[in-house]
Amino acid sequence: MIKNLIWKHIITFIGIITLHTTLLFAQKRSALTLWYDRPADERIWEQALPLGNGRLGTMFYGIPSCERMQLNEETIWAGSPYRNDNPKGGGALKTIQDYIFDGKSAEAEKLANQTFFTKTHGMPYQTAGNILLRFPGHDNYQDYYRELDIEHAVARSHYTVDGVKYTREVFTSFADDVIVMQIRSSKKGKLNCTLAYENESKHTIFKSGDRLILEGRGTDHEGVKGEVVYQIHTGVNLRDGELVVDDESITIKDATSIRLYISMASNFKNYKQLGSDPSKEATERLQKAMRKDYELAFQQHKTAYNKQFNLFQLHLGSVNDEQQQPISTRIANFAHTQDPALVTLLAQFGRYLLICSSQPGGQPANLQGIWNRSMQPAWDSKYTININTQMNYWPANVTNLSGTLQPLFSMIKELSESGKETAKTLYNASGWVAHHNTDIWRVTSPIDFAAAGMWPSGGLWLSQHVWEHYLFTGDRFFLKQYYPTMKGACDFLLSTLIVHRGYPDQQWLVLSPSISPEQGPLAAGVTMDNQLCYDMLTRTALAADVLGIDSSYRDTLLSTARRIPPMHIGRYNQLQEWMEDVDDPQNQHRHISHLYGLFPGSQISPFGTPELFEAARNSLIYRGDFATGWSIGWKINLWARLLDGNHAYEIIKNMLTLSDEKHLEGRTYPNLFTAHPPFQIDGNFGLTAGVAEMLVQSHDGAVHLLPAIPDRWSDGWVKGIKARGGFEIEMQWKKGKIKEVRVFSALGGMLRLRTASALEGSGIQLAKDYLNNALLTSIRTPKPIQSAESHLKGIKLPHYYEYDVLTVPGKYYTLTAY
Repeated sequence: MIKNLIWKHIITFIGIITLHTTLLFAQKRSALTLWYDRPADERIWEQALPLGNGRLGTMFYGIPSCERMQLNEETIWAGSPYRNDNPKGGGALKTIQDYIFDGKSAEAEKLANQTFFTKTHGMPYQTAGNILLRFPGHDNYQDYYRELDIEHAVARSHYTVDGVKYTREVFTSFADDVIVMQIRSSKKGKLNCTLAYENESKHTIFKSGDRLILEGRGTDHEGVKGEVVYQIHTGVNLRDGELVVDDESITIKDATSIRLYISMASNFKNYKQLGSDPSKEATERLQKAMRKDYELAFQQHKTAYNKQFNLFQLHLGSVNDEQQQPISTRIANFAHTQDPALVTLLAQFGRYLLICSSQPGGQPANLQGIWNRSMQPAWDSKYTININTQMNYWPANVTNLSGTLQPLFSMIKELSESGKETAKTLYNASGWVAHHNTDIWRVTSPIDFAAAGMWPSGGLWLSQHVWEHYLFTGDRFFLKQYYPTMKGACDFLLSTLIVHRGYPDQQWLVLSPSISPEQGPLAAGVTMDNQLCYDMLTRTALAADVLGIDSSYRDTLLSTARRIPPMHIGRYNQLQEWMEDVDDPQNQHRHISHLYGLFPGSQISPFGTPELFEAARNSLIYRGDFATGWSIGWKINLWARLLDGNHAYEIIKNMLTLSDEKHLEGRTYPNLFTAHPPFQIDGNFGLTAGVAEMLVQSHDGAVHLLPAIPDRWSDGWVKGIKARGGFEIEMQWKKGKIKEVRVFSALGGMLRLRTASALEGSGIQLAKDYLNNALLTSIRTPKPIQSAESHLKGIKLPHYYEYDVLTVPGKYYTLTAY
């Protein structure tokens, strides 16, 4: 009797504390919280909140009567190891090239479709289904609240039913590699629910002790047998009440607090091999997690996540009243409020998504990161490597998340292996090649159709990430490790580039057949290809220099680079997209491929190539300011590189428009996912990179501070933003001018700063002509060829100061405005 009374008082006390705590987390939200006053609609996935740890993903709906957790595991794809090389390609190559040079593009396209493509066009990434938790009597709820705290990677909800406060807390553990949900009631014994699986694949459900297990399988697709087998293991810890597990569900009766654990694994080993034991792996993770104290597990999860997320901090200003509004309201109101804190949140949300969808040892973020509700998602949720995969990783180095790049580098290495056979079969070439799309099986031949897929430069673009990472880190061991992939891409060029017959006096070397993504017709010497070839050849030559190897090979690369066609400026004062002056100034296509040389490349500069800079600006104006979500993300970065912060901000405004069932032209969903539409995650990553690019640039011979600061962000600060040369920057600005900057030098060497503000500090001096830091020095771009019909106006730049500071590794340098 006394024990029961004591227990009753303890439960009452816990209930009071729980109620107090849940009220507090609603009242003391950080600025990095997405919050809502209603649950997600079960029919609208884009209202649910994403959680992930790189390998596992879940979407949290927060529905009181029937909680829905949509599940993903990074290796659940249709099909099995396969290849898509057409053996007819190599024999048809020269004929296709002849057709192109003879102006017979239709014939070239028809033959390419017949000889370079197969019936397999890539396998889809697939959902693991849903877990449903049904709570009888919870339809009539009050005082509802739901949030995603991206500062700690945790989602929560709470509501009241018949005077009882119910709270849910869910995280995808970075420490234990399982999904964990805690559900509590404020009164003893008031938790009653049933858990079941929902899954569209061929599957079986069975119990094993007190666990409920689903075994599923990836589907067959386009003639490739589905052989990915996966298991989902679910277990429950509860302090009181009753737990009943049968072969269909888990039932919890009269509990006060429960902890739900979800573990997933598949038989995937690598892109060439299956055979792992999903039962063993899922069981081991689940058992280990369930034995751990919940508070300890949550703290270890936060610690592991914060080691990455906390490396970069940003403040662009705040609108205090707006922070008290739900996120969907803030998006809808942005055109009126110009809420700078919402831009900060969206930029940090991109970093959150990258951390949650790309971790060392796993797969890179795909077209939807790791979150996908479908068995047949849009564009298969594959890796589209004519920009989208690359864009996923634009924020990685600059916002201090270089560790998230490891899965991308692993994929590049695997593609360099797989792509050797494709190069040989389709192009009779050495080295390796990849086209515009790939999947978990690392296929490298073209897919879809010639006007979209006949583009042999996917590997060239991916390889630029290797060199860029070296420029940020100075890591020679890394460069040595991945130099063979760069060399293999160059070997492909050396054995594939041909003389352009339209310019016999120039003897220019070009790729053919190709396209300007994703705009046909088939062509030779597409501007983007020329830019990528030039970067690939010159950067690999520099890498050989850094490593002290391949001196004669280096000379061959440089002599070949000198024969790549220079960029052309056309009759509309535009940067030509093709070597022929055929651009349509009314064309507002989402792809702006010929501006690769401006961003993410570094061949177009206001200081070194002003004519190209002006022509690129004209091309971007012709393309327009509105586009699909990912294209908007690219345009933010392009306008930042054009040093026009106010125009870049106008593009951000186009992104921050609400996309829901009533606003189909919006570009941001209620859960902050960006809309193509439909959802593609690259828009989120593009925006994050664009905000960083507006604050710091380091591609053009100096670390440029506030190169594109808009009037709307007159006051602010940033910490942990990275620059090439191994520099990490903390700075504060007032009225658009630097107030103070603190630079950490990881590698030492000469730091050149470019800024509109006059600075002073220890060791600072006005810059000399020669910059003695190879990690900051830009590559010289060949002089463009300009149409006689063009009439460039010239560009006018602000006055910039340039300073040099000789730095020592591991030291901080503080400079102030005067």
